[in-house]
Amino acid sequence: MIIKSYEVNNNSSNFYKYNFYLLYGENIGLKKEIKNTIKKTATQKNERIEILSFYENEILDNEENFYNFVYSGSLFGDKKIAIILEATDKILKIINEIYNKDSNDIFFIINSSILEKKSKLRNFFETNKNTICIPCYLDSEKDLIAIALSEFKKNNIILSREAINLLIEKSNADRDNLRNEIEKIKSYSANKKKLEIDDIKNLINFSGDYKSDYLINECLCGNIYQYKKVLSELYVNTINQILFLRILNSKVQRLLKIKIQEKNSKNLDELINFSKPTIFWKEKPLVKKQLSIWSINELENIINKINSTELLCKKNPQISKVIFFDFFLKICIKASNFS
Repeated sequence: MIIKSYEVNNNSSNFYKYNFYLLYGENIGLKKEIKNTIKKTATQKNERIEILSFYENEILDNEENFYNFVYSGSLFGDKKIAIILEATDKILKIINEIYNKDSNDIFFIINSSILEKKSKLRNFFETNKNTICIPCYLDSEKDLIAIALSEFKKNNIILSREAINLLIEKSNADRDNLRNEIEKIKSYSANKKKLEIDDIKNLINFSGDYKSDYLINECLCGNIYQYKKVLSELYVNTINQILFLRILNSKVQRLLKIKIQEKNSKNLDELINFSKPTIFWKEKPLVKKQLSIWSINELENIINKINSTELLCKKNPQISKVIFFDFFLKICIKASNFS
């Protein structure tokens, strides 16, 4: 059964009778919020609850261990929650088998990236009346502004529209990033409810061009000299590799969407101007260049490799920086061959 993401937040108790949830899509922050809502609802009904997370590959490599968790009694609570990360169609056989048995004492939250319409896992959750399927698409600028305005209103914080736009820009279309920045502002505003634009710039470490955006844009444009220049600055520092990969994913998803729309439109500038989330004026020439370089198939290939690179980084933390920068360099070199 398909439901909208807001329905879970607005009526979370109505979904307590369901045990199987599929959250799929590229909106990491939204999936995190929904997952926390389900967990909160479950713990409200049961004070003692056991929660354990599994990656799909861990389950497939050791099915017996997973089945033991599912079917054995809990040592820590009355109910259990199994969170399955990076799920694909490969996990469907196991989910289907558990679904057909008595599993009322355990909740399953299956977390997937983009799933095509032909996905068997997605089809199973969409067509079954006793399972919940929640698409988690990227937030629009309107969505992010609504989140910010709601939080500031609840905390009686006054910000200008310019300051809010700056927050949206810094979030890179990720509500998780936005909420982190909002938390900083809420803490700062304990004794000052009206904040100026300079206050916000200081709080969010605004520096005009963000290193993440700069690196990724130069990479997708194939500007090797500029890419290596910023790379030399980043390599000696500790960076959030997963965040960079997700920002890259967001930008590639945006390019892919525009490329698909371009088939039915001759006005590329118009597509860029009306793209959601909004493309800021400084970035528009770069986006236009990237669209001239990358094909739909190549963009789809990058998206697939982002997911596998993230998994490799998590599995191999000792060499994750090498894996991360090697992936970006390959993209940059490929783009430079076309630019």
